[in-house]
Amino acid sequence: MSDREYPARPLVGIGIAVLKPDAVLLVRRGRPPNLGGWSLPGGAQELGETAEEAARRELLEETGLTVGPLILAGNVDSIHRDPSGRVQFHYTIIDFAARWAGGDPHPGCDVTEIAWAPLGRLDDYALWSEARRVIARAQELLRIQ
Repeated sequence: MSDREYPARPLVGIGIAVLKPDAVLLVRRGRPPNLGGWSLPGGAQELGETAEEAARRELLEETGLTVGPLILAGNVDSIHRDPSGRVQFHYTIIDFAARWAGGDPHPGCDVTEIAWAPLGRLDDYALWSEARRVIARAQELLRIQ
């Protein structure tokens, strides 16, 4: 059991939707709570770190990429219960949007695979509906259609 399981209070998570004109950067998770699933890059905010610093650190750690300006895109509540109904994981996730600035991503910590998912084919990645909502909002904010 990790130190993030069965928390006493919600943890702050950070996500970042990095967009190209026709694609969004996705990562395949290498550990729970979304082991094997596709999601936006991101992770837990650390003590003493701003949300934006956390987004940039997580993006670099998970993909090797850096980006320019970040725009707040929304928030998501991610609550996972075990079979008995106890809260096993609880994250309040702050999501940012950013334009891809260049470079080739590569899987880093906690990530087994990376993909530039075509915006018109997100169904191929079985994304959580909240991730899709954030991606759509990021497209609006960055004016990417």
